[in-house]
Amino acid sequence: MSTLHIAGTAPSFQLDIRGSRAAGRAPRLHLTRRGWIVLVAAPLALLAAALLIVSAFFSSQAQAAASGTAVTETVRVSVTSGETLWALAAEYAPERDPRAVVEEIVELNALASSTVQAGQSLHIPVGNP
Repeated sequence: MSTLHIAGTAPSFQLDIRGSRAAGRAPRLHLTRRGWIVLVAAPLALLAAALLIVSAFFSSQAQAAASGTAVTETVRVSVTSGETLWALAAEYAPERDPRAVVEEIVELNALASSTVQAGQSLHIPVGNP
């Protein structure tokens, strides 16, 4: 009977070539302790990673806006010489904080800064939000 030893410092498994073929069985493979750990731990780690990704996906805080979003009522204004966004905010929405109204004007009109030119046409929010 011949035995095959895999080269290395210590044989990790042995394969009996002649005896298993003569008996009509498949060769028997003996895993080391480290082999069994890898065989069991790798699929478990992949499963844990997949479960973590799926749970993060379903517990995400990002949500779409409500279907009934509030529409901002605006007025179209042509800026005259010497007017500022602050003055326009105080004139058209006096009950609101001018800082919030100026920010909304900049956002509504896609302005790069809060500086406006005479003759420029702007959408100004009016009333309460």
